[in-house]
Amino acid sequence: MRILSINCGKAARFRGADEHSAIAKRAVRGKVRVGWLGIEGDEQADLAVHGGPEKAIHHYPRDHYPFWRETIGAHPLLDGEGAFGENIATQGLTEETVCVGDRFRLGSALVEVAQGRQPCWKLDHRFDGAKVMGTVVTTRRSGWYYRVLEEGAAEAGDVFELVERPWPQWSVARVFGLLIAGDHKRDPAGLDALGELAPLAEAWRKRRAKLLG
Repeated sequence: MRILSINCGKAARFRGADEHSAIAKRAVRGKVRVGWLGIEGDEQADLAVHGGPEKAIHHYPRDHYPFWRETIGAHPLLDGEGAFGENIATQGLTEETVCVGDRFRLGSALVEVAQGRQPCWKLDHRFDGAKVMGTVVTTRRSGWYYRVLEEGAAEAGDVFELVERPWPQWSVARVFGLLIAGDHKRDPAGLDALGELAPLAEAWRKRRAKLLG
C-alpha cells in the first residue's frame, strides 16, 4: 500500500456563500512534515468543528471515486486529488476494512484512526449542489480521521503500512453506522458495546452518550 497523494489547502471564502473553508485541497510535492495537528501547510477554517489533535489528518479512499462518478455524474473535482477535502489518498483501504484504533506508519510518522468523518453541507456546495452529504451517510463512504502519535514526515509514494489493529471488531463503517447513520436504533447492544473502544475520539464518545440518553 502506497500513498497516492498528500493534499493541503488554505482557508478561503466559498464561492457564492458567506463562509470560509479549506476543503479545497491540492496535492503537494516532496516531503512534508506531519505534526501533532496535521500536515504542515494545511489549514482549517472553522476550528470549532475541524482540525485539532483528533482530526489532525483526513483520509478518503480513492476507491470511492468511481462510485461518485456513477452517482452524481462527471465532475472535474473527481479527475484530480482532494475532491472530498482529504489530506491522504490511497487505493485499497475503505471504511469496511479500516478500524478505529488502527495504527499506520505514514512515512516516518505514526498515526491512529480516531473517528469517521461526519459530512456537512460543504460537500454538497463543493460539488455544485449534488446530494453528496446524504449519500455519504447512507453508503458509509465517509473517510476517517487520524490523530498523530509520533511526528515525522511523509510524501506521495511512501509505503502506508498497518502496524497494529487492536480493535478489529470496530470498523469505521460500523462505528459510523451506529453514531451517524442511525444503526443504533436497531442495534442498541452495539451502541452500548461501543463504550469499550478506547481510541474513539472524545467528540464521538459524547455523541454516543447522547444517543444512549
